Amino acid sequence: MSDLEDIKIRARRFAEVRDWEQFHSPKNLVMALSVEAAELVEIFQWLTEEQSERLSDETLARVVDEIADVQVYLVRLADRLHVDIAAAVVQKMEKNEDKYPAELVRGSARKYSDY
Repeated sequence: MSDLEDIKIRARRFAEVRDWEQFHSPKNLVMALSVEAAELVEIFQWLTEEQSERLSDETLARVVDEIADVQVYLVRLADRLHVDIAAAVVQKMEKNEDKYPAELVRGSARKYSDY
């Protein structure tokens, strides 16, 4: 599986075969996405910056699983709402380039409204 379209099709089939479409409303998918994102956050919660850069193999495997869970729910949500994720990302990056001009924000973590 190499792209979002493949992931979307596989995730859709996974849900259909299990008769889970009935549970995959956008509301429920967003809630599940939030839970999976929180599980990813939990792994990093008490790590120092340095520790977060040097994960053990076991911890990295947990991170990989949670990233995959987040991605699957995000793809399912986009599928249910007929959103092209790749196109949405390109559009959002263009907006971000306008909001955060490199010459104004380089080296700063301030929010765009502070510029």
